[in-house]
Amino acid sequence: QVRLEESGGGLVQPGGSLRLSCTTSGSIYSINTMAWYRQTPGKQRDLVASIGNGGVTTYADSVKGRFTISRDNTKRTFSVYLQMNSLKPEDTAAYYCNVEGLAGLSATPFNSWGQGTQVTVSS
Repeated sequence: QVRLEESGGGLVQPGGSLRLSCTTSGSIYSINTMAWYRQTPGKQRDLVASIGNGGVTTYADSVKGRFTISRDNTKRTFSVYLQMNSLKPEDTAAYYCNVEGLAGLSATPFNSWGQGTQVTVSS
């Protein structure tokens, strides 16, 4: 079973920065896409940014130019990061890490979610 551990959320003033981290654990054969989603109470979970195996990135229009997603596959674990700059109050949400790939020696497909980390942008 592939598990994800997130960190880096918190309270920040408008215009400030935060960096979210997500690290995998478990037996992973390969990873395809790593992504960050966010959700506010009563609303659906929306894609913020994603990064494919070849490093191709996509961003929600609302965060383009302010957020940067990156991944580190050089260690025994896989990690994905979200650098968030120029934060706005409307960025306030629970942020979730999502990873898709193949697990174990049998290369079984998996799609795992982190537990979520709260980001609050407020003065």
